[in-house]
Amino acid sequence: MQRHEMEAWLGDDHGLTEEQITELMRTADEIGERYPDPDDQEDRDAALFAAYELMVRDPDEVIAEQAGRIEQGRTLERRGLAGARQTVITLEARGELDPRGTLNESSLARTFGVDRMTVRGWLGKR
Repeated sequence: MQRHEMEAWLGDDHGLTEEQITELMRTADEIGERYPDPDDQEDRDAALFAAYELMVRDPDEVIAEQAGRIEQGRTLERRGLAGARQTVITLEARGELDPRGTLNESSLARTFGVDRMTVRGWLGKR
């Protein structure tokens, strides 16, 4: 990351010293190596923001916020899986799953981001 990119990312009133900006740039490079895939931009941004936050805020607050985000994500995943499971069960009960059609266990597994055996388990076939 170039210095002007870092300064643009930080914006005005960031509260960092020149040394801290240099340190954050090094951290950004390390983060870039950890998340090299172009699709990982959101992960890089989240990691860089956490590094910045640790420079300007109380670490206990930053830790608590990160823990809250993780818990929130787990809750959303749990709810999503519960809804996906019920969708599969309901479609099966209505006879709308067709092993040879486009709406089948494999297609639903791909769509929901789970393996086929998970879908089969939801249906009591495992």
